[in-house]
Amino acid sequence: MDQARLFLKPVDRVEILTLMDNYVDVLLQSTEKVKRPPLAKGMEIPTSALVAEHGLSQLVRVYDGATAPCLLFATGYSTYGVPHNMDVLGVDAEGIEAVVMSHGHMDHTGSLYPILERLNRPLPVVAHPEAFHGPRFFGLNDGRKLRFPVTLKKEDLSRLGGKVIESREPSLLADGTVLVTGEVDRTTSFEKGLPNATLERNGKEEKDPIRDDQALAIHLKAKGLVIISGCAHAGIINTILHAAKVTGVSEIHAVIGGFHLSGPLFEPIIEKTVEALSEMHLKMIVPMHCTGWKAIQRFAQAFPEAFVLNSVGTTFSLS
Repeated sequence: MDQARLFLKPVDRVEILTLMDNYVDVLLQSTEKVKRPPLAKGMEIPTSALVAEHGLSQLVRVYDGATAPCLLFATGYSTYGVPHNMDVLGVDAEGIEAVVMSHGHMDHTGSLYPILERLNRPLPVVAHPEAFHGPRFFGLNDGRKLRFPVTLKKEDLSRLGGKVIESREPSLLADGTVLVTGEVDRTTSFEKGLPNATLERNGKEEKDPIRDDQALAIHLKAKGLVIISGCAHAGIINTILHAAKVTGVSEIHAVIGGFHLSGPLFEPIIEKTVEALSEMHLKMIVPMHCTGWKAIQRFAQAFPEAFVLNSVGTTFSLS
């Protein structure tokens, strides 16, 4: 796809709070750039704990001078997980200016409706048009097909105050400080998407390239791009290259999110992904959610200085 380059306004700082991921560990230690949630408030260990699930949700706040816009990227799997973790962490949903849907799969859309109900005010919901498409299927090796639930419906979003903004193209939010990549160009030779994903269109079944897959990018002053990925069904390297192409910013400072390298279909490309990332000289790499244990282990080995193990409730503060 040929797209006009967008000017992504550089920011002083970005904070990314993990509201949901597959993993939670309250004993991880904080560092200068990685803040873990406290084990206790005062001298009392709480009876309510953060929960993890097979889903992803990030609260993203960018600091540009006196302003600090806040966006929600994806909303986890269940209807209760993200709101529960927001309560435990003391996160006030009122500050959220928009929700960006990474794609239409259920493990990224689950708490959207409850969050809209909680806010009870009009809120932009940014999504690729294909995020609303159904039915979609996931094929198993034994020939069975699992149907994805249709969790995003425009009429339901409108009823709850969601102002749907559909776009296949890259777009800017938060006063031009956050890029929504839109549909990601597929240019690498080894990232082939989810080969057993199909969808039904006009009564016929066809391969589902999951074109609704999109990510966020922020330009950190004098550092480069911070990429926040949902599942990277287009490929994490494709996602990074696309963001760099759209913004004209070649330096990549950090990559955070799901890389979808789990299981036998994707484990063969772990090394190619490591090789490609090695050329980018990342200062922080945080694989989450669908990345898979084998890939996470490999990233920890390959990038000992940049790698961070994520956990629900972790805040990454980059400046």
